[in-house]
Amino acid sequence: MIKHRGFPSRLTGTDFQFTIRRANPKGATPLTVRERYRDRRPADKRADVNFMACLWDYFGAEPFERGNLDAGRLSWLFGREVVAAEDPFDPTSYDAMLKIDIPTARASFPEVFNDEDLWSPEDEA
Repeated sequence: MIKHRGFPSRLTGTDFQFTIRRANPKGATPLTVRERYRDRRPADKRADVNFMACLWDYFGAEPFERGNLDAGRLSWLFGREVVAAEDPFDPTSYDAMLKIDIPTARASFPEVFNDEDLWSPEDEA
């Protein structure tokens, strides 16, 4: 399992995990498509936005290996903003290749792709 050094491990100040420390000896948790409903908590929505921003900053448009990225957090984006980059795709492999579907991600998370700083001080007030 590749470890993405420098990728944030969690959303600051929360328990929303972005990466895992070590591989599961029983095998990787499968990636599944999770439905995002409109009534999700604001904290969950913030975690999705920040995770997408981290993916975009770290990988950009290039395909990337799943590695130590958290399956639970990836599953909220999988099948829409993050898609399989290989065929056949193994959702239970740490070596699975993924990529950002840029048009879908741009539509879902426009704040990630604009030129303004996502973590500007005005937002903190």
